[in-house]
Amino acid sequence: MGDAETLFRLSGLNAAYAAAIDADRLEAWPDFFTDSCLYKVTTADNVAKGYAAGIIFADSKAMLRDRVSSLRVANIYERQRYRHIIGMPVLGAEPGASETSFVIVRTMRDGRMELFAAGSYMDRTVAGPDGVLRFAERIVVCDSGRFDTLVAIPL
Repeated sequence: MGDAETLFRLSGLNAAYAAAIDADRLEAWPDFFTDSCLYKVTTADNVAKGYAAGIIFADSKAMLRDRVSSLRVANIYERQRYRHIIGMPVLGAEPGASETSFVIVRTMRDGRMELFAAGSYMDRTVAGPDGVLRFAERIVVCDSGRFDTLVAIPL
């Protein structure tokens, strides 16, 4: 697969991922990942210092499904929406590795909008038997270490 085709497929994956979250189709979110995967939200400072901890951590699609279920049933948080603005992926040296910049604007139920998060997605993708690209690893590296008290919706 050539670089242009790879970039096209990665851009499509990122766009579909963001569209599912932005449209509150959270039940579709885990399907962007392989069964055994890593999803972590951390900070650029943690990455620079080599810290493994993140504010969100899941190492399987089942854990991602549990997160969505708890968002729908158990967690109580103010109604909000995200709007992702995603850059063009930059291919990494390793097969399947890429980095993509993002900005997320959060709109609260009262209409107030704020820049909620900015950073980069550090991804490792694989094509399944069906040929569809999925995230084997998505590490969300936020530029700021300052987070709202509850990062409810996946980034």
